[in-house]
Amino acid sequence: MGITVTNYLEVISSWCFWAAPGWADLQERFAGRVDFRWKIALMGEAGFPKTRAQAEWFYRRSGIMMRSSVMLKPGWFKPGLQECLAPNLITEAARDFGVNDDRVWLALMTATVREGVQTGDWETAAAIGAQAAGLAEADLLERSRSPEVEARVRKTTAEFHALQVTQRPTFVVDSTIGDRAVFSGFAKLEPVAIAIEAMLDDLVSYEVHEAHFGQPPQS
Repeated sequence: MGITVTNYLEVISSWCFWAAPGWADLQERFAGRVDFRWKIALMGEAGFPKTRAQAEWFYRRSGIMMRSSVMLKPGWFKPGLQECLAPNLITEAARDFGVNDDRVWLALMTATVREGVQTGDWETAAAIGAQAAGLAEADLLERSRSPEVEARVRKTTAEFHALQVTQRPTFVVDSTIGDRAVFSGFAKLEPVAIAIEAMLDDLVSYEVHEAHFGQPPQS
């Protein structure tokens, strides 16, 4: 396909949770025309609230901004948290069993911020991920703890930082004619849809021109 959209996400990020309905809408709206992908971008210590009260404050703010009738739950919170590997690595590990869609990270994300489940616990996260993917819990847990899976997550996190952005989710829209749009921290995804439409239109223009004039002269 001529357009690729990459969603850099952190599984326990509340803003990634708020953006999930828009992400699903984009995939439905542009089905068959755009390639949609996700990659893990681990949050570091600076991205986590320092106290449970602070987490609740952030959740109230985002809930009001998103016009939500429910408040998120910070049951996952632990003081001094530097990163949360279990739900992210379990999500990534599911790829190795052929599960490349959104269902594992959506299930873990919902359990974490909507239901307040402590998904930082490996066994808990593995049980949720395995149920969502229809996989054996023990196999998924074992694979999630492999050096290869962690290395992939570290690599995609480094890709995220190379974009020189700080907010998750970040959506990167690329086209085969070299155009790129980066939306960092957006939970309302209509601007992303507008960018996709514009890029698709440009691709059609390139195709029409090529049909009339062929490839560019080499000299």
